[in-house]
Amino acid sequence: METFGLVCHPDHPPVAVRSVDARISAIDNDWVRLRWRIDGSDRLVVPRFAGKGRADGLWQTTCFELLLRPAATDHYVELNLSPSERWAAYDFTGYRAGMSQRSVPREPDCTMRAGRTSAIFDSAVPRPALPQLPWTYGLCAVIEEEGGVKSYWAIEHPPGKPDFHDPACFAATLAAPADQ
Repeated sequence: METFGLVCHPDHPPVAVRSVDARISAIDNDWVRLRWRIDGSDRLVVPRFAGKGRADGLWQTTCFELLLRPAATDHYVELNLSPSERWAAYDFTGYRAGMSQRSVPREPDCTMRAGRTSAIFDSAVPRPALPQLPWTYGLCAVIEEEGGVKSYWAIEHPPGKPDFHDPACFAATLAAPADQ
């Protein structure tokens, strides 16, 4: 699967982070596996371990996001995944409209590994929690560094303020498997 070098929103530059890469690393009938790699993580703020569980407001600190839209619809899904192991899943009926909690049959797994200058965040999301393929999707990240500095990373950004819900952020596609 394709690895995307995410683009930092120009109005919110990082302090030490040099790059963020993201990809869907594997997908099967049971799981969708995602990976983000941060280069220049020596000032990264990593949320404290909180144990698995649903939580709102994860985007207020370091958080990793998958937004996906099934083909030929305005409906989309937002997943927020935190190094704290907390997560959130929402359905939207249109652009920032009709938000509701999305049912997830099993909690996602979230794992953060941080070294001196790089960090890797892996997540496995239950495949039944997501719509059928094909999708357009966006991989995004909110990165907080020491001093409260936040940068916003996405495959593409719309003009104006950071907005991962904007259709411009749904910049990648994933086709349905041939046997589906």
